[in-house]
Amino acid sequence: MKLPKIGMTLHQKQKYKGIWFIIPWFVGFLFLFFVPLINSLRYSFSTLKLSETGFSVHPAGWANFKNALFQDEHYVRTLSESMLNMVINVPLIVIFSLFAAVLLNQNFKGRALARAIFFLPVILASGVIASVESGDYMQGIIKNATQQSSGEFSMFRNLELAKLLLNSGVNYHIVEYLVGAVNRIYQIITASGVQILIFVAGLQSISGSLYEASKIEGATAYESFWKITFPMISPLILTNVIYSIIDNLLSSPTTRQIRDTAFKSFQFGLSASMAWIYFVIISIFLWIVALLISRKVFYYD
Repeated sequence: MKLPKIGMTLHQKQKYKGIWFIIPWFVGFLFLFFVPLINSLRYSFSTLKLSETGFSVHPAGWANFKNALFQDEHYVRTLSESMLNMVINVPLIVIFSLFAAVLLNQNFKGRALARAIFFLPVILASGVIASVESGDYMQGIIKNATQQSSGEFSMFRNLELAKLLLNSGVNYHIVEYLVGAVNRIYQIITASGVQILIFVAGLQSISGSLYEASKIEGATAYESFWKITFPMISPLILTNVIYSIIDNLLSSPTTRQIRDTAFKSFQFGLSASMAWIYFVIISIFLWIVALLISRKVFYYD
């Protein structure tokens, strides 16, 4: 008597599919990033001296880390500013992305064009345009425009907004945060393209029968959003928060300082130690954020 063949369960199939999806990343990491990662760790505990024939590595112990944390006059301050900007920007980016995605998911004429417009900053921030933007000419234009927008007119406009909110009874700290959000609107929109795309894909995957059932039960659009839409896309909120944190910190002043320390000051050991300190802080912060948000994430089976 032959025993019946036992096939894989749905959970096992999903697990193996996940392994197949991660294999390309693992191969790329193994062949492209693993060796530079190990060399960077070795350089952080060493002093590199350039010569005509190449460079030589001399052990330095923890000297580079002590230099970065206690002797360098800019690193700790720049690191603190980067983390503070990230804490301010990430909630604004995620909230704006969700708001824009809900609007773009509605049925209206020109929806495809509107989605393309919101995704344009991602295209403009890459390739040749990004290199032009990082040039002296574009930096001068942006600097002048920023100075003009932060002049008297902008100041009075923000003061009027703050006065209106304060007179409405809004807390002072909330008003300060909202005024800061207005000042960062260009940066928020520029950094929200990928997040909007992810949210739109998540919204389209929600079954319409859920909304039909809620409408039959008499639920309002507000209740449908908080009882159906928000829980169903909560896994994507976690994804976008983590992506926004990494994306924000990769383009931070700390990253530029690490790059300048290596390729302008030619202090490769100090630069490597700065990078590893930054990496450890980001990893700990991401672990805490993921742990806190994942407790509220709803997974629909």
